[in-house]
Amino acid sequence: MALTYSVSLLYWSGKKWGAAASGVLVSAAAISSLYWPLIAALAIAAIVIGLVNKFQPQVAQGNMRSNNLREGVQHLLALSMLLVGVQFAVNSALLKAGVTPWLMRPDVGDAFLPIAGGIELKAIATLGIWDQTHPAAAVMLFVVLLTGLLCKRAFCGWACPLGLAGEYLYKLRKRFIKHEYLPPAWLDWPLRMLKYLLLLGLLYIIISMPSQSIPHYLSGNYHKIADLKMALFFVTPGLVTLLCFALILSLAAWRRQGFCRYICPYGALLGLASFLSPFKIRRNTQHCLIESKGMSCDKCTRACPANIAVHTQLNVRSDECQACMRCVSACPKNEALHLSTRNGIKLSARGLTIGLMLLLFLIPLIAYLSGFWVSQTPTETRMYLIQHLNSIGH
Repeated sequence: MALTYSVSLLYWSGKKWGAAASGVLVSAAAISSLYWPLIAALAIAAIVIGLVNKFQPQVAQGNMRSNNLREGVQHLLALSMLLVGVQFAVNSALLKAGVTPWLMRPDVGDAFLPIAGGIELKAIATLGIWDQTHPAAAVMLFVVLLTGLLCKRAFCGWACPLGLAGEYLYKLRKRFIKHEYLPPAWLDWPLRMLKYLLLLGLLYIIISMPSQSIPHYLSGNYHKIADLKMALFFVTPGLVTLLCFALILSLAAWRRQGFCRYICPYGALLGLASFLSPFKIRRNTQHCLIESKGMSCDKCTRACPANIAVHTQLNVRSDECQACMRCVSACPKNEALHLSTRNGIKLSARGLTIGLMLLLFLIPLIAYLSGFWVSQTPTETRMYLIQHLNSIGH
């Protein structure tokens, strides 16, 4: 559905050759897989997009306000992850009951195994070993990093379901407590460094593992059920875990993007990667009301959920910028603010959607066709190991 929607957006944005090339590529990939559910899914997606174009053409064509387009993408991706969670739960319950699952394990769930993904990327780089237990973990970690390099922190602003959940928590809190209790600048900066400390901890685990020990780890029982161990961590939390969850929820409700700003190590990783992104929010002083008309305007800054002073900067380089484009949408002058490269290549909300969709779904599709996506751990092995889940350690 996502890839078909990308083709639709390319076509209606005037990139008809790009739409044709993408459509042929996606169709050829589905047909060459010889996997009938994938071919059927592509056909259903094409029909659905066609119906959407007939009854809601502005949605199919991406002719919406950037805020509406972003929220639509966020909610659809959150729904997809919810369906993944249900599929994983059913598969695991059947394994636990000793029944061969009639619903396959969703490999994309390995995206929630960042340490395993990092170790697998290290194995690929240092040993040339491609893990066959959770290959999707390495693929998704690579994809998310690539979004940071190409589209700043657009993954956080457009795709992350945790960010969307935090937005709802913040709005709920604002219904009852309307006042903002933001920390002073001298405290905000050290708090922002917490997520980088967490990132350093994760990187230390990955880097400190000797390369010669990686094959043993990848073939071990713990790695084979790392996804089940992660699920168990959330399903049966201890007191410390519950306190951590309470802290995260409180941060998300306390200030907008509180979890992203202070805790999320993924956000820290993408924040560092975003410094290398060619696309940044840039302000054109020839069109901005501040310089061109001498007016006092800060609508872009007030719209920014990260509290970045956009109206005072020519180029927004902050690691907190999620390329959400709320500032661009709030700007009263169309040409004053845009997401672009240094040499003037602009990326609209529709273009950003296309880029994210292609990165998040086309690369995994290629990985699937290349044999680097589906776990090769036998169902019988997982069924045996899940019976001894609590006794299996690192």
